[in-house]
Amino acid sequence: MHRTVKKFFIFAAVGVCGTAIQYLVLWLGVELLALKAAVASGIGYALGSVANYLLNFFFTFKQHGQSHREAISKFYTITGIGWCINTGLMVLLVGHWLWGYWPAQLLATGIGLVWNFSGSHWWAFRQKRAGGIG
Repeated sequence: MHRTVKKFFIFAAVGVCGTAIQYLVLWLGVELLALKAAVASGIGYALGSVANYLLNFFFTFKQHGQSHREAISKFYTITGIGWCINTGLMVLLVGHWLWGYWPAQLLATGIGLVWNFSGSHWWAFRQKRAGGIG
């Protein structure tokens, strides 16, 4: 299996933890706290990103050769854009197009998975080459 494909599957498996956190916060926020779906999803996304960062730093991209300072700033740049994509889609799909919040969140999660993996693999956790050139 190609190395990038293998990393993608590991990234997706690790992401289940962060996604579970996000979905739990989404459900609790909408059903118990009467929050708008986009708000609950955005809060859950932010909380889930902490688990995702730690798991990806130590497992998925463990050989990247970066300090936490370098990796976390890049990771949260990618994640911040991903948060905007996720929350924007939830506003559009649920708030304007009147989708149910679960189908909207599933679509946003799929798009976010591709975005977050691409940014993490090719930039945030890019493995340093010999001689220090990333």
